[in-house]
Amino acid sequence: MWQWLVRLYHRLGSPKWFYEMTGRWIFWLALAAGGTAIVGLVLGLLYAPADYQQGNSFRIIYIHVPAALLAQSAYMMMAVAGAVYLIWRMKMAAWVAKVIAPVGAAFCLIALLTGAIWGKPTWGTWWVWDARLTSMLMLLFLYFGVMALQQAMESEEASYKAGAILALVGLVNIPIIKYSVEWWNTLHQPATLKLTEKPSMHPDMLWPLLIMIVSTYLFFALVVILRTRNEILWHERKRQWVRKILES
Repeated sequence: MWQWLVRLYHRLGSPKWFYEMTGRWIFWLALAAGGTAIVGLVLGLLYAPADYQQGNSFRIIYIHVPAALLAQSAYMMMAVAGAVYLIWRMKMAAWVAKVIAPVGAAFCLIALLTGAIWGKPTWGTWWVWDARLTSMLMLLFLYFGVMALQQAMESEEASYKAGAILALVGLVNIPIIKYSVEWWNTLHQPATLKLTEKPSMHPDMLWPLLIMIVSTYLFFALVVILRTRNEILWHERKRQWVRKILES
């Protein structure tokens, strides 16, 4: 087991291996992400029953909830990649952290905007400074901060290091987002999906949501892989194997 992990570590640290291996996944990831998105949206928007309190306005959860979950997961992935770079100086980890940041920030922004659209008919206001919304806004600022540090210094290594440190420090915000509705009084409803409890949603509403969550993560994986491949081509452009790809 340990030897397998060591081999995997060395392979993941190889730009050439990553580029060649992920090239086989792109079509299938795109197909899976697109297919699940179509199924999830059709079921959620056309076939799921209206909520007895919120009516049809609840359907925005099929965008809002997956985006919010992905924004938090992406931040944790970015922080882990940054930690790998700080500890082992794996350049691939630094590139992955760099490409995750804007993607995670985009999903965080989508979550905030869709939450505001949802909040207007539900709460009667676009925005309230409660714990969940404020901590999600802080997550967006953390993403911006990491991206700024990754571009701020002349030394690429110093930029990656600074961004990784901020990402790790910002991890403290993730449990605040998750448990904010339990720790403080808030307008935001409690978590719909919990690992330790049976979902409170009707299956006709729940399954489209689960499918959309899967679709969002597949799309995230696809975008990160494509952006990482571009980073590899740029940083390894002087390598012979990259020249062959660019010339073909």
